[in-house]
Amino acid sequence: MNAIDYLRISLIDRCNFRCQYCMPEGAELAYVQQQDWLTRPEILTLLRAVFIPLGFTRFRLTGGEPLLRPDLAEIIGDIVSLPETQDVALTTNAFLLADQAQPLWDAGLRRINISLDSLDPDTFQAIIGRPGKSRWHEVWAGILAAHRVGFSPLKLNVVVIPGVNDHEVLDLAGLTLERQWHVRFIEFMPIGNDALFGERGWLPSEEIRQKVRDRWGLTEGTVRGNGPADVFQIPGALGTLGFISQMSECFCDRCNRMRLSADGWLRPCLLNENGQINLREQLRSGVPLPEIRAQVGALLAAKPEINYKMRESGTVGAYGRTMSQIGG
Repeated sequence: MNAIDYLRISLIDRCNFRCQYCMPEGAELAYVQQQDWLTRPEILTLLRAVFIPLGFTRFRLTGGEPLLRPDLAEIIGDIVSLPETQDVALTTNAFLLADQAQPLWDAGLRRINISLDSLDPDTFQAIIGRPGKSRWHEVWAGILAAHRVGFSPLKLNVVVIPGVNDHEVLDLAGLTLERQWHVRFIEFMPIGNDALFGERGWLPSEEIRQKVRDRWGLTEGTVRGNGPADVFQIPGALGTLGFISQMSECFCDRCNRMRLSADGWLRPCLLNENGQINLREQLRSGVPLPEIRAQVGALLAAKPEINYKMRESGTVGAYGRTMSQIGG
């Protein structure tokens, strides 16, 4: 079992996209009101007094779409300034990134993951579920801005949906040939999108790897990254290919992360919210920080058993939120 030292912090549950795999089609989501978000001081307090003393040193900021959070750069600066922090990363859809890449870099951010599910503007627009003019060009401008500012390696996340964008996997893999970009193919998951998942299903990572082998060849990476991706490389390519295979190759036994929602719920598992704790409520009701830390410590101690049960059952546990509300 890996050390549990990685916290994903959702800063906001709103998003300017409505991606097919993230939000159920036609559903009206009840967004968290701004007064119920964890505030910047509350986030810093939880890191200093609860998570860092329990061994957390790596943090990823997510949403919804975190670039919609007005104090994002300040939060990044807070976390980067903590002496125990070893890594801070951000996941974004990049629609607003062209203007924010430099301020985020200046705040101390050095690693960024960007969702890019298609290179075709029309397909991209269909996936993100927003009518009107395609937003692909703004996203691509954000990617290029991040590259220009200096974010490296730049990671591009691709959720592969059969019959929607699976025909593009070679084009997307080809982005790694001449740039130090890291493309990560993610198996489609049944969270908050039951109708679409039931219709489309999912494509195993091994099938994608075989397509790449047939085209260019593929070598296995020698170093595993911080997350669950299995890393490969096209011979001679500057970048790498990662495969996140939560459906076909369960990795629950090596999960090293916890998830903190925008409104302060700490959950031990993406696919199961049993045992979650409302840290915002406890902070605002005056529960002493050592007591909160003890509760989080108990949940950490229970996580290996939760991971084991998830791996053995191979099923989704109890959850009531969509992927956008969880933070991915």
